[in-house]
Amino acid sequence: MGRELFDFSAAARSVFEEADRALGFRLSKLCFEGPAEDLQLTANTQPAILVTSVAAAEALREEGVRADFVAGHSLGEYSALVAAHALSLTDAVRLVRKRGEYMQEAVPVGQGAMAALLGGDWDSIESLCRDAAQGEVCSPANLNSPGQVVIAGHAAAIARAVELAPKHGIRRAVMLKVSAPFHCSLMQPAAERLAQDLDCVEIQDTEIPLINNVEAQAVRGAEDIRAGLKRQVTQPVRWEDSIRKMLAEQVTLFVEVGPGKVLSGLMKQIVRNAECVHVEDQISLRETVERIRGALPEASS
Repeated sequence: MGRELFDFSAAARSVFEEADRALGFRLSKLCFEGPAEDLQLTANTQPAILVTSVAAAEALREEGVRADFVAGHSLGEYSALVAAHALSLTDAVRLVRKRGEYMQEAVPVGQGAMAALLGGDWDSIESLCRDAAQGEVCSPANLNSPGQVVIAGHAAAIARAVELAPKHGIRRAVMLKVSAPFHCSLMQPAAERLAQDLDCVEIQDTEIPLINNVEAQAVRGAEDIRAGLKRQVTQPVRWEDSIRKMLAEQVTLFVEVGPGKVLSGLMKQIVRNAECVHVEDQISLRETVERIRGALPEASS
C-alpha cells in the first residue's frame, strides 16, 4: 500500500517519512511489506490508511491540483483535515493510532458486530433496529448511500437484525468482518479517551471547507472541527448527505485518494452519472491529473 507513490512522488515520500518519525517505528515498511496480520490490526490499519491517503493528496498537490472542498468517511475525516491544513500530519497519525487502540479496547472481541443492509427505506431500517435491539444496542452507523446502510451494536442484536431484515423489507443483510462496532454508543469509552487527546492538539481553521461526518455540513472553524471529531466516534457517518451537500455546492468532480475505490462505488450509488476518479498509485495519479487538467484547466494554474 502506497509504495508506488513513495517511489514516484517526493511529496508523498515526505509524508511517509514524517509519519515514521511521528510514530517512532517504520509504518512505511509495514505499509509496503506487511506482514498482513500486523497491518490488519486496527491500531496499525488506521494510521496506514491515513498516511497513504495523505500521500496521494500531497502527490496531487505537487502536480498543482487543489481541492475546493474536502470530506472523509470516518477515519478519512482526519486525512481530509490534514489536506485542508487544519491538522498536522504528525498529530493526525498519532491521534488515529490512539483512536484505533481505544476503539478496539472499548468492546471486548466478539461482543460487538456490524452488518450492511442493502435495500429498504429509512423507516424500515429504524423499525428493524428497534425490533432487533431487545434491550441491547442496534443502530445505524454508516449512512452510505440510498441502497446501503451499515448498522452496529451488540453482536447478538446485530445477528437478530440480519435474521429479521427480510421481514422489514430489507433486500439483503450481510455481517461484516470488523474488529469492533464502530459509530455506535458502545464506543463511548473510546470517545471519552480520544476527547482528552483532541483537547491537547493544535487544530487550525481549515484553508478550504470540510464537509464533516456528524452533520454533513461545511465547517471551517477549529473548535467546530474538534467537537465534530469527538462526536464522530459514537455518531453515524452521514456519507450520502455529505455527498449531496457537495453537489449542492456545485462540486462536479470527486477525487478519491488512498487505497481502493470504495467511496467511488458509493458515489455511483448516490448519483449514477457522477464524475469520480481516484489516486492510489503512479498510474492512477497520472490519469487523474490528466483528467483534471483536461476538464478543469484552472485547477492546475
